[in-house]
Amino acid sequence: MGKEGVIYRVAGPVVTAVGISPRMYDVILVGKEQLMGEVIKIVGEKTVIQVYEDTSGVRPGEKVVDTGQPLVAELGPGLLSSVYDGIQRPLPVLMDKMGNFIERGVSAPGLDHNLKWPFTPVVKQGDTVTEGQVIGTVPERAITHKVMVPPGISGKVDMIKSGEFTVDEIVAVIDGKEVRMMQKWPVRRGRPFAKKMAPEEPLITGQRVLDTLFPLTKGGTGAIPGGFGTGKTVTQQQLAKWSDAEIVVYIGCGERGNEMTEVLTSFPELVDPKSGKPLMNRTVLIANTSNMPVAAREASVYTGMTIAEYFRDMGLNVSLMADSSSRWAEAMREISSRLEEMPGEEGYPAYLSARLSEFYERAGRVVSLSGGLGSISVVGAVSPPGGDLSEPVTQNTLRIVRVFWALDTKLRERRHFPAINWLTSYSLYSGQLDGWYKKNVAEDFPELRNWAVGLLQKEAELQEIVQLVGSDALPDEQKLTLEITRMIREIFLQQNAYHPVDTYSPMSRQATYLRLINRFAINAAKAVENEVSVETIANMDLRNTLAKSKFEDNIEDILKNIAETMDKEFEALGGK
Repeated sequence: MGKEGVIYRVAGPVVTAVGISPRMYDVILVGKEQLMGEVIKIVGEKTVIQVYEDTSGVRPGEKVVDTGQPLVAELGPGLLSSVYDGIQRPLPVLMDKMGNFIERGVSAPGLDHNLKWPFTPVVKQGDTVTEGQVIGTVPERAITHKVMVPPGISGKVDMIKSGEFTVDEIVAVIDGKEVRMMQKWPVRRGRPFAKKMAPEEPLITGQRVLDTLFPLTKGGTGAIPGGFGTGKTVTQQQLAKWSDAEIVVYIGCGERGNEMTEVLTSFPELVDPKSGKPLMNRTVLIANTSNMPVAAREASVYTGMTIAEYFRDMGLNVSLMADSSSRWAEAMREISSRLEEMPGEEGYPAYLSARLSEFYERAGRVVSLSGGLGSISVVGAVSPPGGDLSEPVTQNTLRIVRVFWALDTKLRERRHFPAINWLTSYSLYSGQLDGWYKKNVAEDFPELRNWAVGLLQKEAELQEIVQLVGSDALPDEQKLTLEITRMIREIFLQQNAYHPVDTYSPMSRQATYLRLINRFAINAAKAVENEVSVETIANMDLRNTLAKSKFEDNIEDILKNIAETMDKEFEALGGK
């Protein structure tokens, strides 16, 4: 048994080989074209390999070569603004080589090995350093890239240089071991850190329904399940654009080609609202479309997570979007059926839940080995067939994540976007974040949020009565409740992702809107007591001005004016 063997059997992306003795997850080069694959099972003398490329034409008897190395990601300067496939091959480089369609057996390094980067050391010769410690910096687009001691190396700095180097050149020698700007890390293994912390700070997205009702924390996990056309991809793109994370890693896992094209064409044109520079300067895109080999889908989520962990180790907040985990699960199902494993629910493998947990568990807020505080917030889109949220992938995801943004087909049909159902969605972080909101947004913010949620639940109960007897049969107090909840829905929860003003709503503005609607409700309740009709209140100019304000450039002035004149306008209504 050696490094070379032969193919015994081919079943789609699953190839069985004999004559080699690899370890689990070793990378194997398969056939004449040396297609890249990974060991997923060893049974006696037979090695089962999942191949990341199309295996048509590969025959038994062809050669396989064991590289002796697991699938690794290249980590170092040059990651930002890159577009990769699932196994970290840069797509622009492959396109230059072959045109629009990737040929089989082609490889390209994840980083540019010829480009020189200016390296500035922050430690000197004779200093003692530990694994993960920052030894130098490199300016890279939107961030200062920190070059860290690779895990497993520590000791005295024997030599350190300054100047311009490629990622392959030696920049330091620590305890006799050479250190370069580039690290290689196995994608299936989580990178080490010093300590995991409790999430304490929200990931501000600028989306009112998310930030106020169902917040996600920095280092938190969330899921967006929804049927076709409900807005999963748009919501994820909004998160990528506007969330207050320093780095965005977007994994298009098995997505339709046209959707991925939209991401690849829209992202380079987007301007980062914080810096005014292109958003791509702080983004890594992994594009794995539905017509690419299925096995590469599984690799794409791990590759994306490893890149995210690398930036987290620098003490940065990373926002990771996985779109969609259902396509990843489908790839697992196909591989599992080729392996002739006993299927679980709906044909998915029995280990579906374990794999999903393994992925989401790599999220979190940590103290890195360098001593900095970094986080990875993971939002996974789920595409349940027919929008059925009871299917296995959605249910297994819900067991793991702590935020659930349920997209609703009925809301989409009513043109209510984002189509997030406020009755079925939830966030288990809300209570934990109340202290932060009181300190950083407004003292009364948690109370206002609880008031709005309570009112929306009351509306759902009243709607059942309205369907039976009509709204005219309701007493004025209940008619007013319906009117106020309509304001919450139309003014606050609805948000236009494509409008230049409404696309992003800062926390202070979200609190102002809630406070004004609450004040409107209190004044309206007094007016109803004084026998002013609900219709008169609903038709007030003030209400229409509040509704239109979110699309105006001078929005802050309008809201200030509404706050100053509201009480007088209600007095003008008269009553008894």
